[in-house]
Amino acid sequence: MKIDVIGDIHGCLEELHELFDKLHYVWDSDKHIPIHPDGRIPVFIGDLTDRGPNSIEVIDLVYKMVIEHDYAKYVPGNHCNKLYRYFLGNKVKQQHGLETTVAEYKHLNSKQQKLIRHHFMTLYEKAELYLQLHDVNAVIAHAGISEKLIGSTSKKVKTFVLYGDITGETHPDGRPVRRDWAQDYAGDQWIVYGHTPVKEPRVVNKTINIDTGCVFGNKLTAFSLPEETTVSVKSNQSFLEEKFSHFE
Repeated sequence: MKIDVIGDIHGCLEELHELFDKLHYVWDSDKHIPIHPDGRIPVFIGDLTDRGPNSIEVIDLVYKMVIEHDYAKYVPGNHCNKLYRYFLGNKVKQQHGLETTVAEYKHLNSKQQKLIRHHFMTLYEKAELYLQLHDVNAVIAHAGISEKLIGSTSKKVKTFVLYGDITGETHPDGRPVRRDWAQDYAGDQWIVYGHTPVKEPRVVNKTINIDTGCVFGNKLTAFSLPEETTVSVKSNQSFLEEKFSHFE
């Protein structure tokens, strides 16, 4: 197995297309998805939507790749969870990016809305909380996972993989305070994650954060295994310095 794990997309469809091109995927004219000639498998690390310009089209593409053609893999992120709860009809605050996806959704006609809602809910419901890919000695989890939680699917694990190792406290701007769990990781499997925007892929022990803040104007990154290499493309969005983590 050879995989390309793709960081948080957040509706940045153009950059996703550019990343697939840079990774040497070829667009299949019949299936309308990118396919790698060497059989590489794309793995989406969650947060497909919100904030960026083309969330609905990203949902459509990932649904085709993961569900329709069983070609790619996907784990959900916290923004995916929130959109799922919105589609369930739950009362969720339309903020922190959800409002952009909802605006796109509401511009669709009723038939298109029904279809995209079904596609996303199917994608989310069929997804595992995180993936253990033994062939490449890796665990793929949106916000990471501590070594002791690998193999479990408890409520604590769900909170960790969606939101990170949160303390329950918040920063002045409302962001949750998170522990830097990667510093304590001592396992021999790669933990590949995103969630917290960093300017460069952040390797700590055998963990790598590949959310390089595409939607905040930096870049979209993929991490390839077993090669242990990264590939990035520049973002087309406006750069927002304050959105990036300052973990060292």
